[in-house]
Amino acid sequence: MTEQPMPVASPATIEDVARLADVSIATVSRAIHTPEKVANSTRLKVDKAIAITGYTANAMARNLRLGRSNMILVIAPDISDPNFSNILVGLENEARTQGYGVLIGHTQNEPQRSTEYLKFLNSSQAMGLILFTGLLPSEYQSMTPRLPPAVAVFEPVFNGGLPYVGVDDVEGARKIADLLLSEGHRRIAFIGDSRTKLSHMRRRQGYDAALDAAGVPREGRIIVEGDGTLESGRHALERLFIADALPTAFLCVNDQTAIGVMMGLQARNHVVPRDFSVTGFDDIPHASFISPSLTTVRQPRSAIGKQAMALLFGLLSGNASPDSEILLRPDLAIRNSVGPPPRTLPGR
Repeated sequence: MTEQPMPVASPATIEDVARLADVSIATVSRAIHTPEKVANSTRLKVDKAIAITGYTANAMARNLRLGRSNMILVIAPDISDPNFSNILVGLENEARTQGYGVLIGHTQNEPQRSTEYLKFLNSSQAMGLILFTGLLPSEYQSMTPRLPPAVAVFEPVFNGGLPYVGVDDVEGARKIADLLLSEGHRRIAFIGDSRTKLSHMRRRQGYDAALDAAGVPREGRIIVEGDGTLESGRHALERLFIADALPTAFLCVNDQTAIGVMMGLQARNHVVPRDFSVTGFDDIPHASFISPSLTTVRQPRSAIGKQAMALLFGLLSGNASPDSEILLRPDLAIRNSVGPPPRTLPGR
């Protein structure tokens, strides 16, 4: 007796989802691509129908059969950055809802690697780009007509306009500066100023806005440049000690810088926050484990990733503006590194 082959189920279609959810095909499309425009009850029906039919899971297979890439390329300068992993979770989760996967291009801060990844994009092996680096490769402008849509995330692009999703750096820095001011600090140093990193520049704007509102004169404000690394925090601190230009509080451009400042202070036998207050920005995991735990600005990293991928799909479908900038609101993580200023400035 000859065995009969098992029937192969046909891939689910958008029509199957619409039929099961008892809605139109257009409504299914809106629920997938622009869920904010669909009533919650309708979106839940569509989500349930997608889960039952396996429509989302089949999207990758459909793309392959049609000869289209089903991948999004993410270019990052340093995948060990504590901010990267949580943003990546949001990116991947949103990509999966559209039937896409994520490829990670690690540049290791080498411009040549960025150029190589652009060539990869140019060969149609990815449908879109998420850029973490804050800098466009020099060849990007000449290749733009042949490249798919791109979105910058976490760090705005300095040398060219790209749609951007990130935290509101100005608001976050202003909030943390207001906290220091409320404790009585007036001599607040900004550590991590930059002429090339827009996120650093925006945080400096928030710092200045808070101090302006509090009537702190601009003359005499302590501003130290830095690249956002732990070592830059330590070096900034040493420069201030050598110059005998000490503040009572350090508003650091990110947590890594703040930890570097705290390490330098501890090496000089100073106690935080008794002698100096220190704040960061980002709320990386290590911020809550150091001693004292770091008061900082918390970024909604997973939500940033989700919004960035959603914006990219909006660009792919023609439903989003290439000039879009989406800024998510930050929160304060108040811990143990901030206190009132000392009555007398500590010695060296």
